[in-house]
Amino acid sequence: MSTPDSSPVVFVVDDDPAIRAGLDSLLRSMGMRVHAYASGAEFLEHPFDDSPACLVLDVRLQGESGLDFQVRLADMNVCMPIVFISGHGDIAMSVKAMKAGALDFLVKPFREQDLLDAVVAALQKDARRRETGKAAAELRTRYKALTAREQEVMAYAVTGLMNKQIAAEMGLSEITVKIHRGHAMKKMQARTFADLVKMSQALAGD
Repeated sequence: MSTPDSSPVVFVVDDDPAIRAGLDSLLRSMGMRVHAYASGAEFLEHPFDDSPACLVLDVRLQGESGLDFQVRLADMNVCMPIVFISGHGDIAMSVKAMKAGALDFLVKPFREQDLLDAVVAALQKDARRRETGKAAAELRTRYKALTAREQEVMAYAVTGLMNKQIAAEMGLSEITVKIHRGHAMKKMQARTFADLVKMSQALAGD
């Protein structure tokens, strides 16, 4: 049975057939998976898999502009990095795109290597984002496996309180606190107390 391809994928949205074909050919020549579309609406019909991805997006599309589409993607929580391309680029347009989170803005005609460099950087950024998100999800899962008492002991512990102090705060024996603390360390897969503190900080900032 075949398995889904998890290699990085580049999405191209440009209403110029010649540009789409050229970008598709260039990116495929570098061994990349490519899906090219004439509009944002066509792009949104494509089912996304769990692979690192980026979007090469033309600024001046017929109908909805690339900049408006960028905003719509953000509203939909589609987080893949965007590399804008434009034949009519100006400073105001590029600043607006970059402020809205675009990774790069290339004005046609651009060097092929500049586009390839931008796409590689975008794919690497998305891969890092996905790894970070996966690690955060795993951390939340481990934390949810703690009992309410273990979570409470962990919360006190990471503030620097000693077991005796935690016991006094919670009305427990010191040995009971020590047991809960040990369980929390094990379930959180913290090798050291410093690891546990970092995990707590990550959970708090999530």
